[in-house]
Amino acid sequence: MKLQPKPKRLSAVVKIGVSRQVAIPKKLHDELGLAPGDYLQMELDGDRLVLTPQAMIEKRLAEGLADIRKGRVHGPFTSVPELLQSLRRTKRRKAS
Repeated sequence: MKLQPKPKRLSAVVKIGVSRQVAIPKKLHDELGLAPGDYLQMELDGDRLVLTPQAMIEKRLAEGLADIRKGRVHGPFTSVPELLQSLRRTKRRKAS
């Protein structure tokens, strides 16, 4: 999800499905930079339903845990020289 200045006004008519699901039209989806797993806050404002993209810490935490499980992390380090040595080793491996 990307947050950017308010886009131009776009609108679309969508149909509510049997299980109360609503599909977000591609044009609106792309304009907001939404991705699977993103969260939307829903508010009732008078007779309007307002959906606002939300950055949720749970999603970022899940991505971090996935990195740990796949071994895409290094450390812990007990000193700065130890950290630098690890970074240099990683850089050499990628260059090879």
